[in-house]
Amino acid sequence: MLSLNHIEVIYSRVIWALRGVSLQVQEGQVVALLGPNGAGKSTTLKAISGLLHDELGEISHGNITWLGQRIDTRNPEEIVRFGIIQVIEGRPIFQHLTVEENMLAGAMAHENGRRFRDDLERIYQYFPILKQHHHRVSGYLSGGEQQMLVIGRAVCGHPRLMMLDEPSLGLAPMLVEEIFAILREINQREKISILLVEQNARAALDLADFGYVMEGGRIVMDGTAAELQDNEDIKEFYLGLNARGERKSYQNLRFYKRRKRWLGG
Repeated sequence: MLSLNHIEVIYSRVIWALRGVSLQVQEGQVVALLGPNGAGKSTTLKAISGLLHDELGEISHGNITWLGQRIDTRNPEEIVRFGIIQVIEGRPIFQHLTVEENMLAGAMAHENGRRFRDDLERIYQYFPILKQHHHRVSGYLSGGEQQMLVIGRAVCGHPRLMMLDEPSLGLAPMLVEEIFAILREINQREKISILLVEQNARAALDLADFGYVMEGGRIVMDGTAAELQDNEDIKEFYLGLNARGERKSYQNLRFYKRRKRWLGG
């Protein structure tokens, strides 16, 4: 469905953020994009959704195709109409609107909201707590409820690909587990492909079919979720386990040992 082909991104014509990134998302697939802060993960999502220009960024090389059609020259509104919807990091909501009004805004991306009432019932099945607060001003929701709202709002737009940027950020572990279980259900029931940027590598790989690891604006490793979970580097630096499977404290890691094979050297 989605293919990034040797994408390079520059901010303010000075800062080189992505350096030849290539990746794919197949229909119905969940793909995890892992890596440390500053690796270029969020920039990759913004390159796909057309949001780079708002931050003085531009694709300087390569192309992005969706179902065989180039989209890297399209504006964000057109890309949403193609069925690609991004859930931006930080749970951005219309804080002065109610829960239901927020979801109506998302539903307008599909047939101008004609199926909104049906969409609401679908979302309330996934997130019953939102039904309890459907007339509540969304700015008064908890962080977890706001995260559910932005995911529900995206699903109201009938995406074929939903891109999520750090959905677990700032949430309690039990709530993260609940939200990721719902994402799995949405993927399987709605047949929505998911491209997931996530610091919580364990949760991401438990959900994903395939994964990519980014470092310094490049893809340095890829494989099935099972392969990445079994990789010693991933275990040590993302899952906090040593070679014997024992949990390891990140405070004891003095540096990040890059493997030459990641870079093809």
